[in-house]
Amino acid sequence: MKGVFSAPGDYIYFKSQVPLHKIPIGTKQWRYYDFGPKVVPPLICLPGTFGTADVYYKQIMSLSMKGYRVISVDIPRVWNHSEWIQAFEKFLDAIDVHHIHLYGTSLGGFLAQLFAQHRPRRVRSLVLSNSFLETRNFSAAMSWASIVSWTPSFLLKRYVLTGIRDGPHEPFIADSVDFVVSQVETLSREDLASRLTLTTDDASVGPLLLSDSFITIMDTNDYCAIPQQLRDQLNEKYPEARRAFLKTGGDFPFLSRPDEVNLHLQLHLRCVGVEARPDLVRSIPKGDIGGSSSKENGGDDPDESRKDEEGPQNPSTQSQLPHTPESSESNKLDNQPLDSSENCQLGGEFTLHFFTGDFAKTQHVMPPETYLHFTWEYIVHFSLLHSISSLYVIVNYSLGFRQVV
Repeated sequence: MKGVFSAPGDYIYFKSQVPLHKIPIGTKQWRYYDFGPKVVPPLICLPGTFGTADVYYKQIMSLSMKGYRVISVDIPRVWNHSEWIQAFEKFLDAIDVHHIHLYGTSLGGFLAQLFAQHRPRRVRSLVLSNSFLETRNFSAAMSWASIVSWTPSFLLKRYVLTGIRDGPHEPFIADSVDFVVSQVETLSREDLASRLTLTTDDASVGPLLLSDSFITIMDTNDYCAIPQQLRDQLNEKYPEARRAFLKTGGDFPFLSRPDEVNLHLQLHLRCVGVEARPDLVRSIPKGDIGGSSSKENGGDDPDESRKDEEGPQNPSTQSQLPHTPESSESNKLDNQPLDSSENCQLGGEFTLHFFTGDFAKTQHVMPPETYLHFTWEYIVHFSLLHSISSLYVIVNYSLGFRQVV
């Protein structure tokens, strides 16, 4: 992993375009992104123990531009699986979503299966990546699971990060690891303790009413923090599910192999009958982009909430300064490419262009009398300077001649 992490350029662009929503539902604070046409049934992305809603930013940007609606959520602070099911259902009710397609990785895939088991009418399909069916192996490997809620934050982060394979990585995998580690640093002690509790709390996925034909299993073939035995159990439980194997990608293929993951997600949505609406991508008004209105945004930090609300603004209005009013003729000339400095006469005024070209076209408009004044001032100064220089030369010559004599 790199010593100093800098956010990728596409992530910075994503944050400037897609609003972050925060809504309190009961005692739970939900943090999520929602982007794409509202008329399309959403694909909801659930992260693993390491992730936040931000880790799926590549899927949000890519699929939403193709006409799909994508929602990425943070797992809230819940302390058992029943509480998760109830909290997630209240969240769906709050954002007015009834039928969903779930994409979960690692712990997110496990929670997606539990919700599909207990709320079968709401879940239309599943995409499971590097996931598992039961938590028994994790609870056995974590002897201090009973006191995880009392563990200091630095120990929780250390334990979580040891689950990420260390060592030399391919560049795209190393970048994905760096990004996820940066997201782990943003999680509080309670967030980490809650997720580790969900991972170690004894539970298993029962039979699903959902047909295997509506399930896609997407795994990486190189390595993964989830033991191969647990992934094999998942494949055995859904023998008729679609298979999507990635040759490489590590623990976070949605970041390291986004093009392949996005393609498989798109194929899955097509196979389960989700019709994209690319015709609505360009015509979605700012207030009708998938997601809750700004009045739903809340949070403990008002400054951060204000920044989140400013996110969906048109980038052109953020990056461009307001122009001063100019005549139509001046605007026409300003739109023309300029290869060198110009002196254009416009209606009795002289317009001087400086720093011309495609990067800057600053105009200074002066009346004719000002221009003539500058011209005469320049002639007077030049004549005076020339006279002084001549006098200086004559005096020096005279002094030199006297010394010789």
